[in-house]
Amino acid sequence: MRTMPFTSIDDVKDKLAGAGYLASDAVATTVFLASELGKPLLVEGPAGVGKTALSSAVAQACGAALVRLQCYEGVDEARAIYEWNHAKQLLRITAGKDETWDEARNDIFSEEFLLARPLLTAIRNEGPTVLLIDETDKADVEIEGLLLEVLGDFQITVPELGTITATSRPFVVLTSNATRELSEALRRRCLFLHIDFPDAELEQAIVRLKVPELDATLGDSLVRVINALRTMPLRKAPSVSETIDWARTLVALGADILDDQVVKESLGVILKHQDDLEKATARLDLDEVLGAS
Repeated sequence: MRTMPFTSIDDVKDKLAGAGYLASDAVATTVFLASELGKPLLVEGPAGVGKTALSSAVAQACGAALVRLQCYEGVDEARAIYEWNHAKQLLRITAGKDETWDEARNDIFSEEFLLARPLLTAIRNEGPTVLLIDETDKADVEIEGLLLEVLGDFQITVPELGTITATSRPFVVLTSNATRELSEALRRRCLFLHIDFPDAELEQAIVRLKVPELDATLGDSLVRVINALRTMPLRKAPSVSETIDWARTLVALGADILDDQVVKESLGVILKHQDDLEKATARLDLDEVLGAS
């Protein structure tokens, strides 16, 4: 039943850390259980907190192939599972114009003309595989029925070729930013994990891991400011990925301290709306934030 070679929760944390992903106890526990039980993992949370990165880290930590289905409005079976190479089929029919239709049909509906999309690719992969179904909430409701069918038995039927069943079950991660409610049927199929913004201690550790050249004291100040901004009623609170971008920005600027001038010059790295910039500029008190113990 196990889909990934994790032996314990601590093993998950160690292997993910080795892949550059610092997991909380809750994240490591849920990943371990998803692996042990062979169940898909549904990960929700704000944009930029590491949902997609978790899939990449699991794949890297376990030496698995990462197969990604990027969801969007209008994604359909042809984009998710498979489709036929119609242009190549037409050329084949034209080249064999002296053949009977039965002869041509047996040829054009063969592996040579099949275009495997992410779901079929993951199911056919014989080695360890992580299947990432990214931003599931952006797909139409109808796609959920397709996912239920595939994730239930891990098999796909191609009428012309028969049923293809996974010989090695992929580790499946579905991500959602909760822009729409996913069906209860899909939720029941999965283990659920909510990833929120990390606490200050974990985020400081992430900054040290990702931007080791940043002065530790400056990194701690940066995280304090980020947390202060997240308490404001912004249109979009700064994400962890933007925290890392800001840390790299401070290194590029050669900043020694986080003062009003540095913040003013670089705030656009972490806030992406003009009204958020104006609100942060008016409300952010660096002396109060950085003077706090």
